[in-house]
Amino acid sequence: MTLPAFDPPVTATDVPRPEHPRPQFVRKNWVNLNGAWDFEIDRSDSGLDRGLLERPLNSTITVPFAPEAELSGIGDTDFMDAVWYRRRITVPAGWTGLRPILHFGAVDYDATVWANGTEVARHRGGFTPFDADLSGIAAPGDDVEITVRARDLHGEVQARGKQATWYANTHCQYTRTTGIWQTVWLEGVPPTAVTRIQVTPNLAGRSFSVTAPLSANLPGGTLTATLTDTDGRTVAEASVGTAYDLAPSLVLTVPAEDVRIWDVGDPQLYGLEISLRNGGAEVDQVRSYTALRSVGIDGNSFRLNGRRVFQRLVLDQGYWPESLMTAPSDQALIDDIELSLAAGFNGARLHQKVFEERFLFHADMRGYLVWGEFGDWGVSGQGPMGANQKPDASFISQWLEAVQRDINHPSIVGWCPLNETHQVLHDRITVLDDVTRAMFLATKLADPSRPVIDASGYSHRVPETDVYDSHSYEQDPEAFRTEQQGLAEGRPFLNRPATLGEIGLPHGQTEYSVPYAGQPFFVSEYGGIWWNEKEAAQAEQERKAVGSDQADSWGYGDRVRSEEEFYARFAGLTNVLLDDPNMFGYCYTQLTDVFQEKNGLYDFKRGDKFDVDRLRRIQQRTAAYEQRTD
Repeated sequence: MTLPAFDPPVTATDVPRPEHPRPQFVRKNWVNLNGAWDFEIDRSDSGLDRGLLERPLNSTITVPFAPEAELSGIGDTDFMDAVWYRRRITVPAGWTGLRPILHFGAVDYDATVWANGTEVARHRGGFTPFDADLSGIAAPGDDVEITVRARDLHGEVQARGKQATWYANTHCQYTRTTGIWQTVWLEGVPPTAVTRIQVTPNLAGRSFSVTAPLSANLPGGTLTATLTDTDGRTVAEASVGTAYDLAPSLVLTVPAEDVRIWDVGDPQLYGLEISLRNGGAEVDQVRSYTALRSVGIDGNSFRLNGRRVFQRLVLDQGYWPESLMTAPSDQALIDDIELSLAAGFNGARLHQKVFEERFLFHADMRGYLVWGEFGDWGVSGQGPMGANQKPDASFISQWLEAVQRDINHPSIVGWCPLNETHQVLHDRITVLDDVTRAMFLATKLADPSRPVIDASGYSHRVPETDVYDSHSYEQDPEAFRTEQQGLAEGRPFLNRPATLGEIGLPHGQTEYSVPYAGQPFFVSEYGGIWWNEKEAAQAEQERKAVGSDQADSWGYGDRVRSEEEFYARFAGLTNVLLDDPNMFGYCYTQLTDVFQEKNGLYDFKRGDKFDVDRLRRIQQRTAAYEQRTD
């Protein structure tokens, strides 16, 4: 169910991942720079001293795949404190009067970019985009040599997501990603241009608020926004002058007969074109798309388009065996959504990484619900339990880059800046308190149209968080039901430290979180049922011989002993949440196996492990939450 009008044609077919990486912000002049780049591993980060900025690099790599990935042509999974890239590119001769802007989708972790030996960009963070203006260095028709150094110091405290900080994959920590891992492209941008757009749907008013920040004011100019249906017919249009406001805004009102509401499984979309004109001349044009839908909160209800929709979410970690965090193809992104839908889910938590924007594009096209998340893991173990987590200021800047990139995607129904922060409360304000609150407030300021959960599971530290949740991997359905039944009295199951340990600061409590205040609530991680048919017999033998399961794979709780036992446990746990009228959804762990973690509904190569129709039938019965009439 794709809508080709919203997806620009590729500029090259002989490069990996040739599609446009940002379908919601498309100019006609762009060149995909994926493919072969010169490359060198700089294990001790001494390359600048050793002349790597000037001398030839000793290898080649296939961008956008990380050097740890097989598809990169390197496949080196040892630590690399730095890596270097180089490629000579040509600015298209037809780009007269345009600025050549070099874009990087994501580079892990600290990147420096040189053009013809001149530094043109620095960026911190492995999940979010940045760019470099090559104006004054390369004109249309010129060749320019691009050099990139990416530092990824394995001993540093930084946002890593699920990347292991020790050599081997263990438990739920996976092979690292270093350097370029999303598309690199060149774009021709006018001197005065639209820098981005922010589109906010207003379902009650049948309208869209469109704000388009400019690189500079354009006296005598106009900004025009045109909304079209899927056949290209104009539905609404509005214009505003560009002489005064650096971020001109306007409202597009949809006629009643043209209202089409984006919904779960019913992805009604509109085309959107932004045109910047000076008199009769077009200065800049950006093509996008949007959707009319609402997200709201009413008491403990989370509502989509004014009604209760039970969110049957799956935890999607976005790893592939041959390409790690980078999808091996655009079709692979589509396939993962289709696998989720086939099993009965209607959305996903995109877990511990900022996914490629093309995933969100395909979610938009399928009416698939998404919670946007940041890969915040990597800052634990920095002291006793009262000060053990120390995210830095870059968490806030990186997260705002992610929100800014993805804010217009209708599939995103909520934001989740942090995951499983686990610092106990006491009478001191810590770095974790500061950063958690800053990320929450920054998100609400950037996007007041969606709910924000301050942290998924464990440490809820912002009393006014829009949504509250917990994680539970209790494997016995009856014990799980007992654990969750307090929600009806306003006493939901909360994550608490198994042992208090050393606080290190006075007046330590036994809680991670501020009290629940009646917000919409869901169990945003459960299940994780451990099953691998090939290991089942070995596991049973070990249970009998030594009383425990010593298999190399990993999952939550005791491994089920048969496929039938899996279905019984999956149904039992899921029914607890479907039966609770105060639970607006759940998130099952997880969509696929990932390396040694064998708790997926599909294997790591996306092969079937279970009867998918049976899983879908378990999930698709009406939830008690959806039957409420209040």
